[in-house]
Formats: sequence, C-alpha cells, structure tokens
Amino acid sequence: MPSKRASDKSAKPGWAAPVEPACAAIAVLLHPHAEVTLHDLATDRIVGLWNPLSGRSIGDPSLLEELPVSWREKTVQGPYRKVLVDGREFSAVSAVVQDADGEFRGLLCINLDRTPLLGLAHDLLRMAAPVQDPPAELFVADWREEIAQIIDTHCRERLLDRARMTRAQRRDLIHILDQRGLFSTRGAADHAARALGVSRATIYSLLKEAREGQSRAGSV
Repeated sequence: MPSKRASDKSAKPGWAAPVEPACAAIAVLLHPHAEVTLHDLATDRIVGLWNPLSGRSIGDPSLLEELPVSWREKTVQGPYRKVLVDGREFSAVSAVVQDADGEFRGLLCINLDRTPLLGLAHDLLRMAAPVQDPPAELFVADWREEIAQIIDTHCRERLLDRARMTRAQRRDLIHILDQRGLFSTRGAADHAARALGVSRATIYSLLKEAREGQSRAGSV
C-alpha cells in the first residue's frame, strides 16, 4: 500500500493539503509501480511522499534548482526518462502546484517504474522470430498488399488518421495509388474504399478529381 504521510501535519505548507488526496489516488491506482512526491519550493523539502521507490523520505531535501521561466508557459513537464542507481528505468512527469493567487508553491512529481513493462516487452520479443522484409517476388502480383502498404505508409509518415482524413488528403492518396497503376485492376476501387472507410462511389469521385487535376497541371 502507499506509504503514510508524515504525522506532523503542522509542518506542511497550506498549499499541500488540497493536493494530497489527488496524490494518494494516483499512488493507489498505479501501486506498486508509481512514486508520487510533493516538493515545497520555499523550503526545498519533500513534504509529501506516497509509495517511495527512490529511497527518499518526507523532510529530505528536494535538491531542486529555481524553476526555469519555461515552467510558466508549460506547467506540466514530461514524461522524461530517469534511471535510479539500481538501474531501474522510470518515466517521470512533473507539474507545478499554484496557490489561489497563481504563485508557484510546490512541485508534484510522478515517477512510474517502467522496469516490469520493459522486461515483459523484452520477453515477448524473444518469443517472436525476427521480422524480415518479404522477398520482392512474393508479392509482385499482389495488388491488395500493395494498396494496403501504400495507404499505411502514407498515413504513418504524415501522422494522418485514415478515418479522419479530409477530402483533399484522400484525393492526394488516391492520386498516388493511381500513379502506381493500381486502379487498372478490377476490384481495386472496392479494396481502397474498405481501407479508407468510404464508399466505392467516393473513390471513383476522388479518382476523377485527381486525374482532372493532373490533366490541368500537365496542360499549363
């Protein structure tokens, strides 16, 4: 269970009390993998600690330097990588705690132990055979695979959600498929429509627009 807070509540700054229930809730939710810490900027001391994983205690020095100006524009920083002395790897997030007047009073830090997840990922990778590129001749005539690969690569490289693409974005993608000659195959329009979550009529409409645009560009 998360560690108990210090019994001497009078030693705690007033700004900390409203924040403590949220800290305890985070620690309980992520127990036993997350350490939650409250730092008092005025005294540079730890004033709240739940589920300690780093060996620190309430009252220990926070060892914080003055917060940089960037914290005023971005009061939540991270997640960033931390490594403890024993080699455990953490993902850390820090957030400024302000009082009613907007003054910076404390710092709330959450350290999530990634070691169990990294170990699980490593074990799963060991169970899987190395992934290799398929021989070129294997899919030389598989137009379905080619359409799927082009759409997937196009969306990933441009950070596009295929279900939320604009008409112009879909038209650009249809143009790429058309340039590869993929719509010369019967059934390609249906396959592209399923991949993009639109109707076959929409694919034909976009294809017409793409070809007309290419024709106009070529006549300039």
